[in-house]
Amino acid sequence: MSTAVAPDPAAALRTPVFRTLVGGWALTNFADSVLTLILAVWVADLTGNVALAGATFAALGVPALASPLLGQLADRVSRRRLLAWTYLAGAAVLVPLSWVDDARDVWVVYAVTVLYSSVAYVTGACQSGLLKDLVPTESLGHANGRLAAIDQVFRLAMPFVGAAVYAWSGPLPLVAATTGAFAASALVFARLRIAESEPEPAGRGSFWHEAGEGFRHLFRTHPLGGMTTALLWTMAAVGLVNAVAFAILEAFGIPPYLLGPLTAIQGVAGLAAGLLAPRLMARWGRQRVFAGGLLVLTAGLVPLLGSWVPLAVVGMGLLGFGVTATVVAYVTERQVRTPARLQGRAAAASHLVLNFPGVMVTMAGAALLAVVDHRVLVGVNVVVCLVCGLVAWRLPAPTGETLVPPSSRKDEPDTGATMA
Repeated sequence: MSTAVAPDPAAALRTPVFRTLVGGWALTNFADSVLTLILAVWVADLTGNVALAGATFAALGVPALASPLLGQLADRVSRRRLLAWTYLAGAAVLVPLSWVDDARDVWVVYAVTVLYSSVAYVTGACQSGLLKDLVPTESLGHANGRLAAIDQVFRLAMPFVGAAVYAWSGPLPLVAATTGAFAASALVFARLRIAESEPEPAGRGSFWHEAGEGFRHLFRTHPLGGMTTALLWTMAAVGLVNAVAFAILEAFGIPPYLLGPLTAIQGVAGLAAGLLAPRLMARWGRQRVFAGGLLVLTAGLVPLLGSWVPLAVVGMGLLGFGVTATVVAYVTERQVRTPARLQGRAAAASHLVLNFPGVMVTMAGAALLAVVDHRVLVGVNVVVCLVCGLVAWRLPAPTGETLVPPSSRKDEPDTGATMA
């Protein structure tokens, strides 16, 4: 009598196509990470104003407003081709940064920041569907963990490299490297061959009705609805920390250009979370890992209320681990419970729901910083994140798993959904 051996869920990650896909996204991760912090530091140096520098983080989230359109597009066309054209456009939009000389040109930095950030939102809208087409459902957690780990490698390395290059020769070499990475990504995806699910045909309803399918799916599908709501409030609260990031550095006596290296601490912890999250989800379930990540994130914010640097360093590590574990668990849950035809819109809807409130809060926090001590804003953040983590921990478990097979190529029903 033979005993069946369970298939290795990580085996799908060792195929040549998946490795090529990961290579293309690694280039994209490099391009996405190398300028994210440097743009804010550049604004701080040009203007001498930490509030204006904090507003750069808000500009990074503005493209979330276009998420419904991007989600529609990702479900209607070849996601691979859409990525290739987007990365080519991403390389082109960075050219105006070479014109920036002084504080009068800060508007150029803001405008390019919005366009630069748009590339990440297109990637987010397309990535979920491509992964669902490429790997079996049981491998999604491992695939998301692998991609999160790669993202954290760049989060770890690029702040040091970026800060060193910026201090030595300014931002333009970093702009050139980012341009080259986007162009290389475009080439990879243009040449990649992958069997994609059939795009959804147009004409099923009005634009807003079809775009709204992603939002309805997120909030009416259990347990996605509760997880999305908890993450919405958490990310909105984290916007306060983004707004006061440079004020926190001032309180600790740390110069602005060291924000990048400090963020690398988050990258180390996030790398560990990306590698461990698939195992944790296999043992405790996606919901528990999601809620636990929120609570770890909350613990990481507490040291920012003080002024002791070593404790803040520990907090940065907890913050990086908690955020990555939470996001990996949430994204995997969303992919598992979303049909192929709706992957783009569901992913885009989640990006809008989870990023745009944070943008608004970041802008409000930058304004409040003129009249409110930054510790008050961080304290509000701690309370909101703690409540969200506790609520997520108590979410009822789904009565059963309903999985959408990755090989499906036709219009599937919204499995696993219940009306709120």
